[in-house]
Amino acid sequence: MPARVVKLGTRRSALARAQSGAVARRLESLHPGLSVELVGIDTRGDRILDAPLSQVQGKEFFTAELDAALLTGAIDFTVHSYKDLSLERSAALCLAAVPVREQPRDIAVFAPEVRARLAHGVPLRIGSSSPRRASFIPELLDQLLPGVAAGSAGPRVRPVELRGNVDSRLRRLHEPRNSPRQMDGIVLAFAGLARLWADEPGRALLSELLVPLPRMVLPLSASPGAPAQGALAIECRAEDAATIALLQVMDDAPTRRAVAAERALLAERGGGCHQRFGATQLEVPELGGLLYLREAQEQAGGLSLGAPQLRWTPAVPLPAPTGPVRPWDGSRAPRAPIEPLESGRALSAQRLPAARALFITHRRALPEGQAAAVPAAAHVYVPGLDTWCALARHDIWVEGCAEGLGATALEPLLAEPLLQLPALPEWLVYTHAEAVGGWRWGEILATYRYRAPAGPGAGPEAPPWDATHVYWHSSAQFERARTRLPAAAHHACGPGKTFEHLRAAGVHNLRMFPSPTHWREWLSL
Repeated sequence: MPARVVKLGTRRSALARAQSGAVARRLESLHPGLSVELVGIDTRGDRILDAPLSQVQGKEFFTAELDAALLTGAIDFTVHSYKDLSLERSAALCLAAVPVREQPRDIAVFAPEVRARLAHGVPLRIGSSSPRRASFIPELLDQLLPGVAAGSAGPRVRPVELRGNVDSRLRRLHEPRNSPRQMDGIVLAFAGLARLWADEPGRALLSELLVPLPRMVLPLSASPGAPAQGALAIECRAEDAATIALLQVMDDAPTRRAVAAERALLAERGGGCHQRFGATQLEVPELGGLLYLREAQEQAGGLSLGAPQLRWTPAVPLPAPTGPVRPWDGSRAPRAPIEPLESGRALSAQRLPAARALFITHRRALPEGQAAAVPAAAHVYVPGLDTWCALARHDIWVEGCAEGLGATALEPLLAEPLLQLPALPEWLVYTHAEAVGGWRWGEILATYRYRAPAGPGAGPEAPPWDATHVYWHSSAQFERARTRLPAAAHHACGPGKTFEHLRAAGVHNLRMFPSPTHWREWLSL
């Protein structure tokens, strides 16, 4: 079969060429004998850098010129950041493939001296190009950034409109402090940086501009990405059956399904890049689809920021509860008292000063008085927002969280080459004594334990003996009360190590829920 050459139209930015180049290499590997030629094309969005796109008339800022070249036959296909595509695409174009999605989260990157700025109570200038980020990020970073200077008042973050290519934005973090171009931080799509890092010229660029800077991978649960963020759209002419067949091998059904759900919600709001709306759908094994939503609206009195929402589509449809329901919600039960473990505290004091990466499972897992010993350069990750905010109040810089989905769900993010994190066996994991056996990676430090009840029974946090439906807050809670319940009881818990522990213990009638709220909704409580 003779070699075939196809032309891929791409914007000229470093990021666009990186992601187009990655698609080209993948296609060539899937189709031996195929040669993909990159054709650079200037777009209107790349030329307009002095105004927010939400204030510019028209649409298709990053695609119109590419579409025209495609429809005239000058090129054979295009690769777009899917979030840049308008909802109304020409019927002459075919969405031939939506490849596996990169991380859909935003990442905040900060200037080197940001900790000193925070300590002095100086509001941070945080740049972004998105009305969505300008709406969500100030409130969120105000909670997640470490420490609060004595006597400080008012917001610690001021959003600033920022346009330009990735490298030009990162350079703003290295400007002298007296320069009007200087930024204290910028917020970007994680996927864009990850694709640049995977490209050799892009990695050289980021190694210079990004690697030494503090960062935070922002949680979807509070700041969902733009619809389709992290996904690519590969288009060709609808009449070009041969090219469609070449491209379809890169299509990923779960990604296409998630992006379709997100863009359907965007369509309900009229579409457009001016929307202050975020929607990201994840598919979690055994749990199902999680759709994170948040929206802000401009009103006469200012911006109205709605609360984050989470919509759940179970992996397996839930049957309606039958028979009498006598529920017990362990997430609302009194917590068993804890006692510090002196051995864990001593080991922490020894290991902490040289630690490169920490996973802290709960705010009380870090021994009291040791917060100041956490190295400034250490990478700290946590299970969810509550622990993140609690550690931030103790002046600890946290880089990211597991969204409440368990440490296993966090592992793909920790393995991202862009983040350059230590290998999992090198991490210090802070937890309680009852949870030590459930960990598969890291050096485990048990720094506290739950105190056994003084009298008979399982203590005040145990379910009643006749409970029919029980939600377990932790594996330790389950272990203290497991013998009290009848064999027919229905068990539930969140994703992560609690679910893994209950399943390993042979628990029957076990179901996973995203949160106790979803469990209560199932039982109509």
